[in-house]
Amino acid sequence: METLSENRSFGGVQGVYRHRSRATGTDMTFAVFMPDLAAGERAPVLWYLSGLTCTHENAMTKAAAQHWCSEAGMAIVFPDTSPRGEGVADDKAYDLGQGAGFYVNATRDPWAPHFRMWDYVVDELPDLVTGAFAVAPDAMGITGHSMGGHGALTIAMTHPDRFRSVSAFAPIANPTESDWGQKQLGAYLGDDRAAWRAHDATILMTERGYPDEILIDQGSADQFLDKLRPESLAQAMMARRQPGQFRMQPGYDHSYFFVQTFMGDHVMWHAERLFRCLAGSS
Repeated sequence: METLSENRSFGGVQGVYRHRSRATGTDMTFAVFMPDLAAGERAPVLWYLSGLTCTHENAMTKAAAQHWCSEAGMAIVFPDTSPRGEGVADDKAYDLGQGAGFYVNATRDPWAPHFRMWDYVVDELPDLVTGAFAVAPDAMGITGHSMGGHGALTIAMTHPDRFRSVSAFAPIANPTESDWGQKQLGAYLGDDRAAWRAHDATILMTERGYPDEILIDQGSADQFLDKLRPESLAQAMMARRQPGQFRMQPGYDHSYFFVQTFMGDHVMWHAERLFRCLAGSS
């Protein structure tokens, strides 16, 4: 792991790092904010998955997360959204290819050799981070925005034993029925729609849900509401009687101004649950 930068931030350290990924077969860049810790202490860790076109840097600089994570005593990790570099497949459209990994393991060419973001986020990067930083592997939560909210929800519902808390900002909630989903899932996974089901939060909510509460914030003025389909997920939560909160925030759009506004709520939501995990394991 190579250190690209480290800066003092809210009493902790915001770092950017690069490593060679087994999952993607490429160099991957990610960011970690570590709060100030006492000797021997390990922090809960929140994973933040970003949306279409983003890198690790967007949320690191725009989400206003470091202040809240410092207050809570919690680390936060910002992975990239896709593999990148020479020889990595791409597309002219902004919503496919580099910057648009959709947090799946691609099975179709030309994407299959490198686009394995599910394995990268679920297994490889958590193992690297928990080995290199003073974070607790049994107190990990996950959140994300838009495409990243889709990834956070689908990963958490599939691996609730690994990700002990989950929230989302304006997630792509029903991709199998949306223009933001059908195109990408078809390209990465092929035409068999049965293979898409594992990557649709509405379907997973209907079939399995999540063992703890879920927090979702959605802006009522989001310009992409028709593509996000929040009503599908909200209905599935109600039908399942899933514990949690689905908050429609009046007047907010899809931007990072929306994410900033509610980031403190989400960090503290995760902190409450993850510190409970730490207390239970001590």
